[in-house]
Amino acid sequence: MSGKVPINKARQSARLHAVQALYQMELAGQKSKMAVREFDEHWLAEMDAETGRTDRDFFELIVLGVVAEQAAIDAAIAGKLAKGWRLSRLDTVLRAILRCATFELMRLFEVPAIVVIDQYVGLTKEFYDDKQADFINAALDKLAREKRPGEFGIPAPL
Repeated sequence: MSGKVPINKARQSARLHAVQALYQMELAGQKSKMAVREFDEHWLAEMDAETGRTDRDFFELIVLGVVAEQAAIDAAIAGKLAKGWRLSRLDTVLRAILRCATFELMRLFEVPAIVVIDQYVGLTKEFYDDKQADFINAALDKLAREKRPGEFGIPAPL
């Protein structure tokens, strides 16, 4: 076995759509349940025809989870940004990517941290160049090591 974790295409699609939904919510000032319903009714079927089936439950879990825990998620992200940088200075899509990934790292322990990081770095490359992907990789690596030290062979703090 090569050591690579098989890609769950339905979850990969759910992650992309969750980022898109959070982007839409931020730009339009839309509520999370409305955004989930709109994506489910109008967008997911059309997008699934292009990208493959989406894990709708996982999509909803990420979107609603990010919204429910946004203060804690944003605080965790802010602690990993360079001195003098605020989350609000980041592009809307980068914020959505970081928020979705951070929610997974903080709450969805059945998905290995390395998979979460890999998925969101790959997603970043769909929107940006390597510079932003490297930024996302570094930020998520720091977060993962803090939130899931055991997965990296780091002893948990006492």
